[in-house]
Amino acid sequence: MPTSNPQQLPRPLQATLRIQFHRGFTFDDALAQCDYFAALGVSHLYASPIFTARSGSTHGYDVVDPGRVNPELGGEEGLRRLVQGLHARQMGLIVDIVPNHMAVDGQNPWWYDILLWGQHSRHASWFDIEWLGADPALHGKVLLPVLGKPYGQLLRDAEIGLGFDVESARLYVAIPGNRLPVAPEDYVEILSAADSPYLTKSITAFERVLDAAVQEERQTRAEQAWRELATTVADVEGMASLHTALATFSAATPHGAQALHALLERQHYRLTDWRNAGDEINWRRFFEIGDLIGMRVEQVDVFEATHAGLFRLYEEGLIDGVRIDHIDGLADPAAYVRRLRERLQGIRRDIVPYIIAEKILAPDESLRNSWSLDGTTGYDFMDQAGAVLHDGEGAAALDTIWKEYRADPDGFDYVVLATRRRLLTQNFASEFNALTATLHALARTSVATRDISLMSIRRCMLELLAYFPVYRSYGDHDGCDSRDGFLIRTTAARVRDCLRKQDLPTLDAIAGWLADAPEPEKLQGLKNQQHQEGHAANYSQLHWRALTRFQQLTPPLTAKSTEDTAFYRYGRLLSRNEVGSDPAQLALPVEDFHRDVLRRQRDFPRSMLATATHDHKRGEDARMRLAVLSEIPAHWQQALQRWRALNTTARQQAPIDPVDELMLYQTLVGVWPLPQTTQSSPSSPSGESHSGELTDLIRRVSAWQRKALREAKRRTDWNAPDPVYEGHCEAFLQRILRSDTDNPFLPALRAFVQEISAAGALNSLSQTMLRLTAPGIPDLYQGCDLWDFSLVDPDNRRPVDYALRQALMARNGVRALTLEDWRRGDCKQQLIRTLLHFRSGREALFTTGDYLPLTVDGELAEHLLAFARSAGDVTVVVLCSRHAARLIASGHSAQSLHSAVPLIPPQRWADTAVHLPLEWTGGEWQSILSGMQGAIREQYIDVADVLRSFPVDVLVLSRGGGPIAGSRSGAVE
Repeated sequence: MPTSNPQQLPRPLQATLRIQFHRGFTFDDALAQCDYFAALGVSHLYASPIFTARSGSTHGYDVVDPGRVNPELGGEEGLRRLVQGLHARQMGLIVDIVPNHMAVDGQNPWWYDILLWGQHSRHASWFDIEWLGADPALHGKVLLPVLGKPYGQLLRDAEIGLGFDVESARLYVAIPGNRLPVAPEDYVEILSAADSPYLTKSITAFERVLDAAVQEERQTRAEQAWRELATTVADVEGMASLHTALATFSAATPHGAQALHALLERQHYRLTDWRNAGDEINWRRFFEIGDLIGMRVEQVDVFEATHAGLFRLYEEGLIDGVRIDHIDGLADPAAYVRRLRERLQGIRRDIVPYIIAEKILAPDESLRNSWSLDGTTGYDFMDQAGAVLHDGEGAAALDTIWKEYRADPDGFDYVVLATRRRLLTQNFASEFNALTATLHALARTSVATRDISLMSIRRCMLELLAYFPVYRSYGDHDGCDSRDGFLIRTTAARVRDCLRKQDLPTLDAIAGWLADAPEPEKLQGLKNQQHQEGHAANYSQLHWRALTRFQQLTPPLTAKSTEDTAFYRYGRLLSRNEVGSDPAQLALPVEDFHRDVLRRQRDFPRSMLATATHDHKRGEDARMRLAVLSEIPAHWQQALQRWRALNTTARQQAPIDPVDELMLYQTLVGVWPLPQTTQSSPSSPSGESHSGELTDLIRRVSAWQRKALREAKRRTDWNAPDPVYEGHCEAFLQRILRSDTDNPFLPALRAFVQEISAAGALNSLSQTMLRLTAPGIPDLYQGCDLWDFSLVDPDNRRPVDYALRQALMARNGVRALTLEDWRRGDCKQQLIRTLLHFRSGREALFTTGDYLPLTVDGELAEHLLAFARSAGDVTVVVLCSRHAARLIASGHSAQSLHSAVPLIPPQRWADTAVHLPLEWTGGEWQSILSGMQGAIREQYIDVADVLRSFPVDVLVLSRGGGPIAGSRSGAVE
């Protein structure tokens, strides 16, 4: 862990705001909002990837040039304007970097060079390509799964052809939607097909390319040959001759198709249907995305090249820190972070760089202290803060509801196991095959294991991978440490009952290879020391390759099987189906929440705290509304039964699976918009002020539904969509949300949402309070300063209405917080602004400052979470209401539901009080939200005295009657 502290950054790191940049929201667009960001209290913008991505990229993770700032975002000049604006407001910039992969695209010059030259390319070792795999057809080639149809069909229909780009004077292979380079060594044959004297000089020039002995000379001569060809085709006869040559490779004729096919087979790539990627691909993908290729950043030259742009901008002071994307994809994450920190520290020796990583932790897993990271991007906190606001008492009842709808005989773990086995044999078959083949080769290096069969290895690895409990282990060239070794061996022990008895020795051997340091067998037959060393080197190389392939397969397997499949199959309560969460764990006891917070504060006090990200499945406030269902499962069950009855006709007209129907209802409850003022009519058909909002909502939910159905892979999927079933689900959605007066479901849904919305908003305010006061650096995802009821991407990346946010901030000023018009989200914005401004200048209090869990006594003790933060002479007490659904509303009439506010009535708290340390007795407290003051009597603070008008609060304590730190008239700033 780094020894950094907040003062070691040029601008104190207090809170970040995540911005998703794209050509529709550029650096200049962000600059225009900097006054608002500063007024909100943000210290650093936290940018999505800023280096050049594919043209039109909406996210920036498909990088094609890591050395150049993306021109679609405003280029380097735009970035400089933004940073200048940030610095003028005492703000800074943290950027997202993508070391794991790059885009497979002609815009990527390094990848283009691979397609052009193959293994002779100077970048051949930069990408994670298996040049000599099991398939002879791919030896010396890369698989290109870019065709929308089978190769033979495209060739037969003449949809593949040979073309010429006049500007670059280069030949290309034209396929639907793409152009691919032709290898320079094939130009001679192509040009010779014209049998024209006008092309003689060009042919001679390309023959010289073939004669070159080294790659540098080949490239130099190729450039000369292309210039010669450009001169040739500038003449009419030369261009006509070239067209004659190209015509001989036209797929429109049998001879031309045969010639074109032969030419394509000689290229450094092999074209295939995109659906074949999972079976045949010979390079490491990002997850199962066939146009993002893994990089070997463990090589120094690759590391330096892929980070050159970052280092240059960091040296100039434009960047203060980085977020590492998909760190689990790297061959050696620990070594990577150490190298990155050393390089950044060496560039600016007076600054300790802020470095966090996207790392998803399993339950009871912790980030490695040895990695030199400041922490994670906050998925762990997002899980903990969400879980502590769910009611564990509702688990059994929610299980009963789920059993009425589901088809799976067991719980979430069963769903994950079944999904992993399917993905290993389908979506990740090529990666699984490569791993098992390497293990088989490793077995052949020893007399003791030479009889282990490939099929036995496959059976063992299928189970070991299916049951592996975390995203990955972190062994290096010396093998795994004791922590990972224990993990691998305990997983192997767990799967023994899943295997045949004769496979158990194979399992033991695999566990040894993966868990232990490489120890090659001393072969008695090798008398020569050189041969013995060669054998040891071969063994070590195979061992490292096997370990790396295992460790780089488990992260995408875990992510795709859990987040992108099981989350869409398992629907007990969708608020827990979130990145970084375990849906099998409905809730987190308060004492466990405190334990996790204390652990984070001890090890990573500057770790990021997030409750929403660009990868979340549901917006932070949608999850908090759905969390209310854990408090009222019986009422939820009654609502579901009524809704299914109301929608019987729609279901008959458009048959939908019960699981998909249940998930749709939950999604509608979570995403349904709130009326914007208390004066909105509760009897309006849709619950919105404009009918267009219902149309937009249906469009958004429809897009989510299509994605959810395909990700689940039960009735349809991305590789083989079922348009009939998808059509039924779309029709069902349209029917149940029609605004006709004879549709009773719509008002029933709206009434239910109104009934739980206040409790959901209370959860949201508590979640916001936890994020802004727990140890760490709070992150605010774009747009989440008001209510966020978004769905999975791309819905969570919609444009943000900053004009509305600025108007609300100007309207509310710095007045005390109020729940007036809470449905609009003013209270959330005010809470964020107040807390962030209070944090300003108190960075130590909220990062390394002491964290003290506080005991709550009294009738509603379970409905309050309390803790104290202390640093120097400043102590604050944080209070967060929770589990308020049965305490808020006084009745279920439309009027009472509509007038409910996210507040437990003060009288309901009765004798509930927060217990304080003895030495604090006799002091006073003051609310930073309202300015209200009170006395600490007999070690207690009465909750009813504090939470009178707002469900959360931060109290600044004074001891022994002394002045309250940082106070002034009104609210504490």
